[in-house]
Amino acid sequence: MTEIMLRVGEQGRMVIPSELRKELGIEVGTELIARVEGDHLVLETRKAVLARLKNLFATVPSDVSLVDELIAQRRTEAELE
Repeated sequence: MTEIMLRVGEQGRMVIPSELRKELGIEVGTELIARVEGDHLVLETRKAVLARLKNLFATVPSDVSLVDELIAQRRTEAELE
């Protein structure tokens, strides 16, 4: 794991050092997704987010429909309004 100190500059900008960009395959135009986890700022490529989500939902049994569960949940919430 590579660790490099970064400094936030004017207007909240920071530069991702070339060593980290090369390690992660970040090129000009690469879109990153930013999120907060506790007191951490996490930057991920779309590819990394997709892999994380696929891994998360890989444990859902094949006989479970997340769509049906979401619809049922929304209907229940609508009835309570």
